[in-house]
Amino acid sequence: MLFIGVAVLGLSVLSANLLSSSRIVEPPSAAAIIESDHFQQTVAAVDQEFREHLRVLETESAPPADYATIARRLSLALTGTIPSFEELRALKEMPEQQRTQWWVSRLLNDRRSADYLAERFARSYVGTQNGPFIVYRRRRFVTWLGNQLQENRRYDELVRELISDTGLWTDSPAVNFLTVTLDENGDGRPDPIRLAARTSRAFLGMRIDCLQCHDDKLGNVWLGDEDAQRDGEQADFHRLAAFYSEAQSSLLGLKDDDSDYKYQYLDAEEEEVVPPQVPFNGGLLETLPLDEETATRRELLARWVTHPNNKPFARATVNRVWALMFGRPLVEPVDDIPLHGDYPPGLETLADAFVKADYDLKWLIRVIASTEVFQRDSRADFEVTDKHELRWAVFPLTRLRPEQVAG
Repeated sequence: MLFIGVAVLGLSVLSANLLSSSRIVEPPSAAAIIESDHFQQTVAAVDQEFREHLRVLETESAPPADYATIARRLSLALTGTIPSFEELRALKEMPEQQRTQWWVSRLLNDRRSADYLAERFARSYVGTQNGPFIVYRRRRFVTWLGNQLQENRRYDELVRELISDTGLWTDSPAVNFLTVTLDENGDGRPDPIRLAARTSRAFLGMRIDCLQCHDDKLGNVWLGDEDAQRDGEQADFHRLAAFYSEAQSSLLGLKDDDSDYKYQYLDAEEEEVVPPQVPFNGGLLETLPLDEETATRRELLARWVTHPNNKPFARATVNRVWALMFGRPLVEPVDDIPLHGDYPPGLETLADAFVKADYDLKWLIRVIASTEVFQRDSRADFEVTDKHELRWAVFPLTRLRPEQVAG
């Protein structure tokens, strides 16, 4: 009986190992993506920009890291954990040239990745607090966001829904982006000021909220068109906030009415009605495929934010995804990218390519993971200094986030 029990146990363990191995050694196919001209050209262009950047600065770069290091790097970035021994062993058995893309595919198809990235994005959308009771469901919001990322929904569509959705916070989880700002003792309206601040930082990568109390006196916020740049004004921020003035919460959920936005400017004697107006690229509003007479203000704002010619949106997304992958953004802070000026290598190329790829976040992650700069080692046969990290000559060493340590 003892022999039979041991034999059965051995067969069970063997079966489990075989099942586990079959799940690991069968990589999701990504050949059509990585072999496309757009993918290859984007990776090559980014690599060339960084090579030229280091050549001009006369800075030597580190050699490529080994496959296990890259695998750990990707796992921490996309799931917050490191690969198991079994996964590393499966990677070792793969052809060398297929390892990185195989591992990226496996991670991007893993629900853990969608959940982890959803939490990372949610922090920029709604913060980390629980928010007002009943009308805000953070867990429901993060779960919904994870579903969108798992399905690889177009990022521009996702953001448009966040800004313009209506309904109950349970049935229409995107409205939690607005209801998190509700004052439980207030008038039942989401806070336009907080929403304008989050819109500018999370989706445009700009700190327009610095203009909330007064005009820009220090040259920190430049707005306007490239050939007509100007200092930001207090009115720029509040005109942006005015797009959210129609949002109203009720027992039936979030809806839009025809309420105006009123604000008392610095040095003004009384409140005044502030019309909705975007702080730059205003001409894009005229090209939107919406009827301005029937569209809500939030719908207009959502279309403007995600317009293909509104470059700050694509730049902000690339910079945030780069920060997730490297632990440090191309432009620091991650939500303070200049509207005009010189940008670091890779940013403009990736932003343009992201738009051309139909705002595909998984495509963007694959591209970044395929670049020389991502696959560089953190060590080299020369003395590595802060200068090398700042110039992306080596992969930057960053502290693990608490959830990565716990994972």
